[in-house]
Amino acid sequence: MVSGSVGAESPNLSDDELFEVLSNRRRRYTVHALEETDGAAEIGDVAEQVAAWEYDVAVDEVSYEERKRVYTALQQSHLPMMDEAGIVEFNKDRGLVEPTASLNDIEVYMEVVQGNEIPWSVYYLGLSGVAATLTGAVFLEAWPFALFPDVAWMSALTAMFAVSAVAHTYYARGQRIGESDKPPELRRE
Repeated sequence: MVSGSVGAESPNLSDDELFEVLSNRRRRYTVHALEETDGAAEIGDVAEQVAAWEYDVAVDEVSYEERKRVYTALQQSHLPMMDEAGIVEFNKDRGLVEPTASLNDIEVYMEVVQGNEIPWSVYYLGLSGVAATLTGAVFLEAWPFALFPDVAWMSALTAMFAVSAVAHTYYARGQRIGESDKPPELRRE
């Protein structure tokens, strides 16, 4: 997780700077594509994969114009910015881009909220409200809460939070960059 700076190679990269770098979808796709490689990758290969995700087609269906458009933007703008931030090593002359240790250390802590979903922070706030209300009702011995022993209600509250935490952990793992064949924002279907 990033906390003030990213990795030893870019000691001055703040959280705001990291979010600036990752604020662009094409750069996030590039990070995801690089997470799938085992080292240096040719810019053309990265551009082709990014274009496939952007145009929602298979890699072998990316047109020359689509690939060129992404390639040019990566080479002239995005990769130099990511290189300056220390997230990748970009060798323009050789046409190679390589993830750095900083890229491997980045755990993007942006919550991907899809469709009608609510953010986990709001979910846990609501769950805490339900727990507080339930605790108050048990404390006041309101009917029907007085019918069950306090330990049963404590167990129910613990189970609610435990099930929520397991679900959140499972969901969060699936939203990490590089954890599947598509970037998190493309898995909304």
